[in-house]
Amino acid sequence: KVLDASTLSFGTRIRWFAICFVAGVVCSILGTALLWLPKGIKLFAVFYTLGNIAALASTCFLMGPLKQLKAMFEPKRLIATVVMLVNILSLL
Repeated sequence: KVLDASTLSFGTRIRWFAICFVAGVVCSILGTALLWLPKGIKLFAVFYTLGNIAALASTCFLMGPLKQLKAMFEPKRLIATVVMLVNILSLL
């Protein structure tokens, strides 16, 4: 049960949520700031994507990865989830 967030204490889950969330916000802001540099669009794409991944990781610590995945792939969220994942994977 390596990926089961319920094995972590509440304090640990909150701490890692905060760390990942702040890292996500910082990466997103940094990406936006780098947008105006030469070749900044590539830096924006990388940092903004890293920010989104970190933000998704942060909620994994609160909900647990399986519960989050189930919620993301509910019928009412399926299109948004697929669009987001395709856009993240398009950078690879």
